[in-house]
Amino acid sequence: MPTHSPYRGRFAPTPSGPLHLGSLVAALGSFLDARAVQGHWFVRIEDIDPPRCPAGAADTILRQLEAFGLHWDGEVRFQHRRDDAYQHALERLKAAGLAYPCSCSRKQWRDYPIYPGWCRDGVCEPEKPLAWRLRSDLGERPIRWQDRLFGEQTFDPATLGDVVLKRKDGLWAYQLAVVEDDAAQGITDVVRGIDLLDNTPWQRQLQRALGYPEPRYLHLPLIVTPAGQKLSKQNLAPPLADDPALIRRQLFWALKALDQAPPVALAESPPQEQLAWGIANWSVTRMAATDQRPAP
Repeated sequence: MPTHSPYRGRFAPTPSGPLHLGSLVAALGSFLDARAVQGHWFVRIEDIDPPRCPAGAADTILRQLEAFGLHWDGEVRFQHRRDDAYQHALERLKAAGLAYPCSCSRKQWRDYPIYPGWCRDGVCEPEKPLAWRLRSDLGERPIRWQDRLFGEQTFDPATLGDVVLKRKDGLWAYQLAVVEDDAAQGITDVVRGIDLLDNTPWQRQLQRALGYPEPRYLHLPLIVTPAGQKLSKQNLAPPLADDPALIRRQLFWALKALDQAPPVALAESPPQEQLAWGIANWSVTRMAATDQRPAP
């Protein structure tokens, strides 16, 4: 048996619908990056927003991953079971003066590019439902990190605004949940789409505030429609194929979309053979640092 490296990666889809070609590229990139160094690869279902998560969607996603040969390590994690962990993290941020309650609605600050921080020094309308926000103006600024594909990144989180950590309806927001879950799972490497690149400064602020390790980041180009829109469930991207022949072709296409240049003869090979080739030949340096790739 091969010895696993310390690498721990993950694929963390929101179960708002089935996976599509854009999801496949993100999943495949994170899978290959982990397996190429004999690392662990986990699946986490980011279902903290129940209204967006129809019944059965998570099961569909797991079946799709298995159909494409993307087998994960350990048990699948579900965010809806992690309420206590998120609350504990929020309490720590409150105690450090880094989180504050906010009554403001998006409609109230719609004329501003970011939330103006009106409730930083006290809730404007305490009788209203309250969200909790991060003080993005505190802590280290700017935030710098080295993306493995796009190079050095520099952001001042204060120019991005005080992001919501817990919503007025009591549901957890993405930024706090993802940081808490990555730390709990010991994730060393985050591989995901470039649409999440500007989320990274908030996440690194939270990691530092909570004393968590900072993973390496690799942001992958987005798969876009002919009109240049991100391929997504919101714009009705078709689900991944379930026909074995089409699965082979879509997996081969995803290898090409990641600039891995698979041999043409591999196009009709079963997923296990394509993935074995991908693992043996995975190279981030082969990838072009461009924001987008067109869908076929």
